[in-house]
Amino acid sequence: MKQKILEAMQHSIESGSCSGANVLVIKDGKEILYCDYGYRDLGNRISMSRDTIFRLYSQTKPVTAAAVLLLVSKGKIDLGTAIEDYLPEFKDGHINENGKRHNVYRKITVRDLLNMTSGLAYPDMSTEGGRQSAAVFDEMDDRLYTDYPMTTREFSQKMAQIDLCFEPGEKFMYGISADILGALIEVVSEESFGTFLKKNFFDPLAMTETGFYVPEKSRNRLARVYEETPQGLIEAKTNHLGLCYERETAPAFESGGAGLCSTLDDYGIFGLMLINEGMYQGRRIMPAQAVRFMCHGGLTHKQKLQLQQGWDWMSGYTYGNLMRVCENESETAIFASKGEYGWDGWLGTFFSNEPQHGITLIFGTQQIGNGRTGALVREIKNIVMSELVQ
Repeated sequence: MKQKILEAMQHSIESGSCSGANVLVIKDGKEILYCDYGYRDLGNRISMSRDTIFRLYSQTKPVTAAAVLLLVSKGKIDLGTAIEDYLPEFKDGHINENGKRHNVYRKITVRDLLNMTSGLAYPDMSTEGGRQSAAVFDEMDDRLYTDYPMTTREFSQKMAQIDLCFEPGEKFMYGISADILGALIEVVSEESFGTFLKKNFFDPLAMTETGFYVPEKSRNRLARVYEETPQGLIEAKTNHLGLCYERETAPAFESGGAGLCSTLDDYGIFGLMLINEGMYQGRRIMPAQAVRFMCHGGLTHKQKLQLQQGWDWMSGYTYGNLMRVCENESETAIFASKGEYGWDGWLGTFFSNEPQHGITLIFGTQQIGNGRTGALVREIKNIVMSELVQ
């Protein structure tokens, strides 16, 4: 299996799809495979390694969902409650349909945020809500290196004023919902989002390499980000979604949708905790029922079609609690079993749990426009399933 995966990685990396990548496979709580190929820093010829730190971007989302459901299990959050009960700035929600603005008929609930059915858009020039979202992110970028950067809560307050793209609960649309959940957690827990994650997940799981910034002692292990061009791979020192490229200091905006950095080993621990229904090394991190709820989808048939139209390879999947969930393996474009869940990140990181088979797969790379690295991770997933599932 290792040789097959290395050959797939070698072919992809030497063809110029990314600078380097690594893979961790765990089955029934035991490591089956780790391998890497290529470089985390092309300019300085530093090889990819097991302790390489990655910007997770959207692979942050499952961690945010776990935090929300931990608070649900403690009776602190009600999934069916309108978010304005926790975040008053959302009291007067409105929609822009065909250039006409009117109040919502139905309020955004916590469950809408977890299912991406809130109508709150990421930056997108094709909708009014998306254009207004882009303006907020532009302001955040303008203030990133000032003495008054935008905070998690201020971001929520500004986004509460933008137009929704549809009635809450009506459609699936990938957007800023997870970032609003970060603000909700701050209000309910009465501490910063990062502090809550550290106390309830990172410290008890010994995820010492995971956080919203990279300490100076570890910064040389943060992978460089590359973009494919006609001249080959070039480093893309870009701030994105309100997040600094270098991750040198603790941010004011702790993004529930994109902000975390981590290693394969750290994220593998989080995956193991979920696949063991909240237990890790004899310690309960989450109630089993909260984890079972987290690993099920929540979309209607129509909304599942919207998900699958957005990502062609996700045929056979639904979405819920900020993760994909396999419902029909006969329709998927990868080898997966019913109940497989996980998510990926903008720069190509990938997480998969296969509860039926006890398999956790974590993949790391840092590549803008990860179409070809997306194909690579699917190839690796198919190899792993073929080798480990009889």
